[in-house]
Amino acid sequence: MTVSLSTHVLDAEAGRPRVGVPVRVERDGAVLERGVTDEDGRLRFAHVLSPGVHRLVFDVDTPFYPEITVAFRVAAPGAGQPDHLHVPILLSPFAFTTYRGS
Repeated sequence: MTVSLSTHVLDAEAGRPRVGVPVRVERDGAVLERGVTDEDGRLRFAHVLSPGVHRLVFDVDTPFYPEITVAFRVAAPGAGQPDHLHVPILLSPFAFTTYRGS
């Protein structure tokens, strides 16, 4: 089983997508892929993820957060996880929220 990954950065203060946010996918300290959010605040990664713990690192540069790291687990085959993971963040200057989207 292979798992693809996408993200979406929404600016809660401005009420619109956050364009141009550098984002990288890491595993075990190695960068697997880098990208930048598009005009809709979205980024779909080409790299296919294997089971284990991965990290999305968002270079958001808010007044409080220079970056946000979201760690998540890709389940082993047969564990019922979908073949695509969507991990968005809702961002404001002093807070953020994330969830496993669809």
